[in-house]
Amino acid sequence: MTDKPWSGARLFCAGVVRNASAGASCSAPPALFERSFSLRESVKLISQVIDALDIRSSGRWFLYSTLVGVAAGVGASAFYVLGQIVIRYTLGEFAGYTPATAEGEQALFADADTPFRPWMIVVVMTLGGLVSGTLVYWLAPEADGAGGNTAIDAFHNRRGDIRGRVPIVKLIASAVTLGTGGSGGQEGPIALIGAGIGSWLGARMKLSHRDRRVLLAAGMGAGVGAIFRAPLAGALFAGEILYSDADLEADVIVPAATASIVAYSVFTQVLPAESRFLTLFGEDLHHTFTTPLELIPYMGLAAAVIGGGILYVSTFEAMGRWFRKLPIIAHLRPAIGAALAGLVGMAMLYGFNGDQRALAVLGIGYGTLQETLTAASGVGATMLFAIALVKILTTSLTIGSGGSGGVFGPSMVIGGCLGAAVGLVFQQWMPGLGIEPEAFAVVGMAGFFAGVARAPISTIIMVRALTGDFGLLVPTMLVTTLTFITCARWKLYRRQVPTRMDSKAHRGDFLVDVLEGLLVRDVFHRDRKVMMINESMTLDEIVHLLADNHQHYFPVVNREGAMVGIFSDDDVRSYLYNDSIWRLAVASDVMVSEFVSVSPDDDLNTALKRFTSMNLDELPVLDPDQPGKLLGMLRRKETIAAYNQRLMEHKQAAADA
Repeated sequence: MTDKPWSGARLFCAGVVRNASAGASCSAPPALFERSFSLRESVKLISQVIDALDIRSSGRWFLYSTLVGVAAGVGASAFYVLGQIVIRYTLGEFAGYTPATAEGEQALFADADTPFRPWMIVVVMTLGGLVSGTLVYWLAPEADGAGGNTAIDAFHNRRGDIRGRVPIVKLIASAVTLGTGGSGGQEGPIALIGAGIGSWLGARMKLSHRDRRVLLAAGMGAGVGAIFRAPLAGALFAGEILYSDADLEADVIVPAATASIVAYSVFTQVLPAESRFLTLFGEDLHHTFTTPLELIPYMGLAAAVIGGGILYVSTFEAMGRWFRKLPIIAHLRPAIGAALAGLVGMAMLYGFNGDQRALAVLGIGYGTLQETLTAASGVGATMLFAIALVKILTTSLTIGSGGSGGVFGPSMVIGGCLGAAVGLVFQQWMPGLGIEPEAFAVVGMAGFFAGVARAPISTIIMVRALTGDFGLLVPTMLVTTLTFITCARWKLYRRQVPTRMDSKAHRGDFLVDVLEGLLVRDVFHRDRKVMMINESMTLDEIVHLLADNHQHYFPVVNREGAMVGIFSDDDVRSYLYNDSIWRLAVASDVMVSEFVSVSPDDDLNTALKRFTSMNLDELPVLDPDQPGKLLGMLRRKETIAAYNQRLMEHKQAAADA
């Protein structure tokens, strides 16, 4: 074995040996500390160590996923903390307003000592939209809006490539948008942040396009799993959100699960100790499904959720088109959207006599949703319906204008409030069933987002993880199935493709080898008589022989009967007008001695390639155990016929499936 230059791993081992021999404790060699490493160089060094250790594929992916999980966990932590800072020193400082939070979320900072000034919320939101819009459209225009579409598009159409600046811009812009009261969620930003981290790490480690896509999806799942404290749901979300039909990117599940668990472990360290391992909406949400008769009002809930989902997507897209047509620079659009959303929020506040729960139409809105999940009757059906409908408008204004925020959080609020309102109505209409409006809120959350995001399984698991409630799986499956089937034309993530067969990322994966399993022995006819020519036969004899024969290719054999060459009737025709050499030339002068052939055990793919490479119509079939023994001739048209027959069988099997 030849010596190779030492890699980073070998330098490390050498340093350990030197230090150990000197009686020192085991440590990295001095060469690694000669200068400080940049982040890019550190990632490159890690990649070199992984290569040097020659870790097999599964081990590599464990290390890659862990690295993505750590980075995504740090990104989620930074996003969460920055959002809290923005809330405290914008809405809290100037408007005296701190949005209520879910039970599992606790503010990191004490409330500001500022009286409540509602109209300052509009001012703060407008300025927040201006800052966010300027930052996004100046540095990374692809980071506008929800963020999920950008990550999905990068997976399918951009070889897993997201610019390195995008996660940083998205983190800051989203923290500003949501922290100043813009209506949106955390899932879209953190999905793009995690995806960008995975893409950047894949590029730095010089991974293939496929592997970079996997790391992108793993980062997306890690971010979502961390911020919502639902690692398994984050992993399934990463595999399911890429497609609009019932399909799953199976290759990303294990890397995404690993990265998501690591990211969750990192993220929880920034939370207060008392809420570190709480589910987002607490641990007191326990409901049961007692009788199949309850499925009747749940079907009514499905109808309401379907209508709300269609309205949500239609309004969201209409607002996006309207803002794109505005004759102003893109940087200003999020400010206008935020200002309009703020005015709508003020209308809700004063419409409900200053009840701050109505301000769930702004920001993330989890505080009012928390009360809805625990005491829906205290909020009331009227306010719940109003919040659900107006939240659609404020979210469309905030994100449709280019503001940076996600669509999952608003979907939870819309679906939860709509579900609780429907539950309150059915509670009055059907008192004998013992309907719990809070249970309808839980099911409404899952059903709403499953329909418009085209991700039923991960949404069910996500809602279960957010609420800790596993007693409603039957009605949840019913409602999510109905909404998923019905809302096929209305989806929030326009960059989704129906299935893996429609994705450029899998171009070539689904080309069916219709000749797989077919061998030459299955096609060529052994009993077909083939005229063979002795190598010493004169050209004169060959010409007269061809006159009474319709064979096109003529194998040439020696005295022992072994095939030594081949010629075609076209080769002979070139001598027809030169009869002076007919008695001088023999078959060995006409034949091609360097010929291609096949054996009975070759597959038809091999035969077809040889037909096309030499533009031949027939190939000699030789016995592999007896060199030169001709078994017959394989015709090109027979191979094409076998191909067409197998293709028809595949089509028929697909039609019957």
